[in-house]
Amino acid sequence: MRIAVLGGGPGGLYFAYLWKKRHPAAAIDLFEQNAEGATFGFGVVFSDQALEFLRADDPDTVQAIAPRMESWNNITLNLRGESVEIDGVGFSSIGRLELLTILQQRVRLAGVAPRYDTAIGSVEALQGYDLIVAADGLNSLVRRSFEREFCASVTHSTNRFAWYGTGKRFATLSQTFVRTERGAFNAHHYRYSPDMSTFLVECDAATWQAYGFEHKSIEQSKAICEQIFAATLEGHPLLSNKSVWRNFPWIWNERWSHRNMVLIGDALHSAHFSIGSGTRLAIEDAIALTKALEAEANIPAGLARYENERKPVVKKLVTAARTSADWYEHFPEHMKLDLMDFAYSYITRSGRIDDARLRAMSPAFMARYEASRTRS
Repeated sequence: MRIAVLGGGPGGLYFAYLWKKRHPAAAIDLFEQNAEGATFGFGVVFSDQALEFLRADDPDTVQAIAPRMESWNNITLNLRGESVEIDGVGFSSIGRLELLTILQQRVRLAGVAPRYDTAIGSVEALQGYDLIVAADGLNSLVRRSFEREFCASVTHSTNRFAWYGTGKRFATLSQTFVRTERGAFNAHHYRYSPDMSTFLVECDAATWQAYGFEHKSIEQSKAICEQIFAATLEGHPLLSNKSVWRNFPWIWNERWSHRNMVLIGDALHSAHFSIGSGTRLAIEDAIALTKALEAEANIPAGLARYENERKPVVKKLVTAARTSADWYEHFPEHMKLDLMDFAYSYITRSGRIDDARLRAMSPAFMARYEASRTRS
């Protein structure tokens, strides 16, 4: 089988690795338009459950990744100079470039040589392949070329965010909410290596306009964010890597394949960064596609199976991500709550955690929250 994989992110790399490892005779060409070692962003985060899914299917890759990861068991929320920890919420993180480097090594060991600095200008350039796996991200060439056939939908959240890094080390995955005279900001921050952290800054549209970020350079925006979060950063500067202000894009495709082309990862769907599942979903897509193709006698049947089995799982998680994102769209209003009510609103925002689950998962937090309700 001849396979073309578009995109050298986690999803594309992992599918190429997995298929070649299990089918050594397959001819796989992986095309990535950017240079090797180029990446957007800083760290990526996985929940404990996300790592377990990969461990079950590919313990060797987890063994390669896990020693490079930073891990913690609590979430910390900071509001009006007060803090509260929510226990029992385990996460691990790794630098995006480091994750890509590990996957690149595994792809090469399996026998695939990625072609970097290779932009594919049109789908017609890929004739002759039995299967085209579009792992080419939010601006997917394949999806854009056949939007009607994929029943593609692309919308955007109203909030703006900029993705920075910093040398400040944070003990846990943390959220810091700050109100200024011109509006409210939120920072999502967590360490992803012994000496580096992700620091993603978010604000609503009104605040973004009030600060005139539309007319600010990347350096000017960074300086403003450093000032707003000076107490959190404790003198550490923010670091930029294409850190422009963005609206989060919501990608969804009702049909997942067309002819011999199939979508995975961000080309297929997006999940808001507040639930930290984008990389997980892309890798899970690669696993599901591999298994579906192996279970059927031909490619069309395998692609149909991939969609039928995977879509309900993804739709459930994307729905939770949209609910979570909606909470963030209104976070300045939530900031009016007292600390414990705010924290409870935050941890239950996706609709997947009720009081019974919260008591079992986060007993220390829930005891503190219920005590605060008794006092009030």
